[in-house]
Amino acid sequence: MSESETRYDLQYLKSVSRLYPNISATATEIINLRSILSLPKGTEHFLSDIHGEYQQFEHVLRNGSGAVRRKIDDEFGDILSPSEKRDLASLIYYPEEKLALVKKAGVNMDEWYAVMINRLIRVCKNSASKYTRSKVRKALPKDFAYVIEELITGRRDLANQEDYYNEIIRTVINIGKAPELISALCNVICRFVIDHLHIVGDIFDRGPGPHICMDILQKYHSVDIEWGNHDVLWMGAAAGQEACMATVLRISAKYGNLDILEEGYGINMIPLVQFALNTYADDPCDCFKLTYTEGDYDIKNAYYDRKMHKAIAVIQFKLEGQLIKRHPEFHMEDRLLLDKMDFEKKTVVVEGVEYPLLDTNFPTIDPKDPYKLSDEEADLVEHLKNGFRNCEKLQEHTRFLLRKGSLYKVFNNNLLFHGCIPLNEDGTLKEVTVYGKTCKGRELYDRIEQYLRRGYYAIDPEEREKGRALFWWSWINGDSPLFGKGKMTTFERYFIADKKTHKEPKNPYYTWYEKDETVDMILKEFGIEGPDSKIINGHIPVESKKGETPLKCNGRVLVIDGGFSKAYQPKTGIAGYTLIYNSYGFLLAAHEPFVSVRKAVEEGLDIHSDTVLVEQVTKRQHVADTDVGRDIQEQIDELMALLEAYRKGRIVEKA
Repeated sequence: MSESETRYDLQYLKSVSRLYPNISATATEIINLRSILSLPKGTEHFLSDIHGEYQQFEHVLRNGSGAVRRKIDDEFGDILSPSEKRDLASLIYYPEEKLALVKKAGVNMDEWYAVMINRLIRVCKNSASKYTRSKVRKALPKDFAYVIEELITGRRDLANQEDYYNEIIRTVINIGKAPELISALCNVICRFVIDHLHIVGDIFDRGPGPHICMDILQKYHSVDIEWGNHDVLWMGAAAGQEACMATVLRISAKYGNLDILEEGYGINMIPLVQFALNTYADDPCDCFKLTYTEGDYDIKNAYYDRKMHKAIAVIQFKLEGQLIKRHPEFHMEDRLLLDKMDFEKKTVVVEGVEYPLLDTNFPTIDPKDPYKLSDEEADLVEHLKNGFRNCEKLQEHTRFLLRKGSLYKVFNNNLLFHGCIPLNEDGTLKEVTVYGKTCKGRELYDRIEQYLRRGYYAIDPEEREKGRALFWWSWINGDSPLFGKGKMTTFERYFIADKKTHKEPKNPYYTWYEKDETVDMILKEFGIEGPDSKIINGHIPVESKKGETPLKCNGRVLVIDGGFSKAYQPKTGIAGYTLIYNSYGFLLAAHEPFVSVRKAVEEGLDIHSDTVLVEQVTKRQHVADTDVGRDIQEQIDELMALLEAYRKGRIVEKA
C-alpha cells in the first residue's frame, strides 16, 4: 500500500468517493485544484476601530483603500486623463448616484453608456484575473451573470467575436438595461478587488451608525471579525448583562447617539427620558456635557440628553458595584467608589486620597446602601433590558458577531487581535485567573472566548451568568486583553477635577511590542513562526500628528487604529489607517476624513490617502502560500489517495 493511501483509511476514502465516484471525476478535480494553487494570492483588507462611522467605512470598503484606483491606473495608464479616472472611480463607488447626476447634465446617455460599459468591463476583467472562472461565475449577480461573463471572457480583438461583443452592449442599451448592468459591473469590481476582509475590532461606539456598519458586514462576501472591547460590551448588553447595557446607554448619551438605539434598533427610550426629567428636573448636569461633532448633532436635544446621560451613569455605577460584589474573583474592589463618597463633606476617597466632588446631587443614592437601585431605577433597568433582549435586529447582529468573530485569529501566518497580549512588567506573559483556572497567552484568550460564548448561548443559568459577567469584565478589567489598561477611570473623569486621577496606565505590552524577542515570543505562543509573520491590532489610537507611527518593531507589529471615529481625529490628526496585503506585500494607507457621498459623486472627490509600502515580498505570493492553499493541498492529497485506490481496485468506480 502506498504512503498516500496509508494516510487515509479505506472507510474515509469511500466517503470521499461519493463526491468523486470515478477516476475521471477525481483526476479532473485534482487538475482543477492544482491549477488554483498557482494563482496569485487574494487581496486581504484590514480595518480597525470603525466606531460607527458608517459613511467613511462604506467608502473605504468600496474603494478598497485605493485598490480600485490602482486597478484603473493599471488598466488605462495615460490613456485616460486624471479627471476621467476620477469620474470612473466615483462611478464604481456610487453607481446609482453618479448615473442620476449624469442624466441631469443632459449628455447623450446612449453614448455615455457605451463608453462607460466598455471601461468598466476592462477594469472588471483586470480585477477578476486572479480568480478561477468558477469563482468569478459564483460572484456574479444572477440577473447579469451570463452577460458579464461573456463580456469579461470574450476576445474582442478577434474578428469573429467583435460583432458579437458589441451587439451585447448595444442590445443592453437599446432595451433600457444599461443602468442595471453598470451598477452590477461596479459592484462586481468592488467585490473582486478585495478577496477577504478583516475587521480588527470595535465596530460599535461613538459614531452614528454601528448598526449600518453591521448591516454592510452581513452582506459582505468574505469577512472575519476580531472582537474589540466595545463589541463585547454591546454583545453583553444584547445577552442581558445589565452593567453592559447601562454602559452602552451612557456612552450613546455622551456622544449624542441615543438615536442608534431608538431608531436604529427600535429600543424605546421614552422611559429613560421620563425618569431623567423627573429625577434631575432642576439639575443642570454640568458634569455630563456631551461630546459631539458640530453639524452631526441636533443641539436642541442636549437638554434631554444631558439628564439622561447623568441618570444612566449613576445607574451604571450602581450596577457595576453590585457585579463587583457578586464576583470577588474579579479583584475590582478598588472600583467601588459610591460608598467612598461623603455627602456631608462633598468629597470622595480614591486610593486613600480625599478629593472634592464636582457634583453632589444624587437623589437616588442611599448613603447607607449606595449600590441599591431605587424602585424607579429598578423598573427602568428591567424595561430597558427587555428592550435589548427582545430586539431582533440587535440579536441578529450579535449572532453574526459570534459566528464570524473571535478574540483573535491566525490567518496566513499573521496574528490578528484587538487590544493587547497581557504582559508583566518584565515582558513575560501575564498569568490571569478566569473562574478558577490560571492561564496566560493563547490559553487565556481561548478560556475567555469560551465563557463569552456561554454568556450568550448556555442553557445552564450559572454558566450563562458567568459568561455574561465576563462580557463586562472583558470591557473594563485591567487583566482583560481587550481593555489593555490598568483601570478605567470613568467615575473620576465625571466627578474629580484632579487629572492625576484620570490616568489609565497601559499594559506593559505597549512598551515591549517594540522588541523583536517579545514579538517572537507572542507569535510562537500562537503557533506562528517565521521572519515575515506580523502582529496586526488596533485599539490604541496612533497619534500621527505627534509623529507616532503605526509601524512598531521595524514593521513586525502594525497598529491600525488611526482615528476612524471623528471623536478621535483631533487626537490622531488623520481619519484612520487601513492595511492591504496583496500578492506583492503589505500596503498601509493613512486616510484623510471622508467629506460626503455628494462630494465624491459630484466632484470625483475620493478620500485622500497616503499609502506606504510596509513590506514587499521577494517572490510574488500565490494561493499555494496561503491557509487556503494548505487546505487545497490537503484535498489534493486525499484525492491522490482516492485515485490510487481506484487504480488498485480497492474501491470500485461508479458511473
